[in-house]
Amino acid sequence: MKKMNEQVGKMEGQLKHWGVKLDELVAKAEKADNDTKSNLYKQIDNLKGKYHGAQTKLEEAKKGGIEKWDEFKSGVELAWKDLESAFRSLKD
Repeated sequence: MKKMNEQVGKMEGQLKHWGVKLDELVAKAEKADNDTKSNLYKQIDNLKGKYHGAQTKLEEAKKGGIEKWDEFKSGVELAWKDLESAFRSLKD
């Protein structure tokens, strides 16, 4: 149980960090010229979808508790990697 709680806590912290980054990206897009703004909003929409997907998977895992953690863990990790990859590609 302790290991699951530690992993969930870390993931929640990372989600908060990514939420702040999304907010910063939205603020940046609002100040950008039209061409850049359009491109940034496409990326933001993609990131938001992945963010909410990861958030949903994590919530499902939390609700399942320790009994279901192993069952949900792979789905959470996959959503996590997808979101993390999207943020990395944005930096590039």
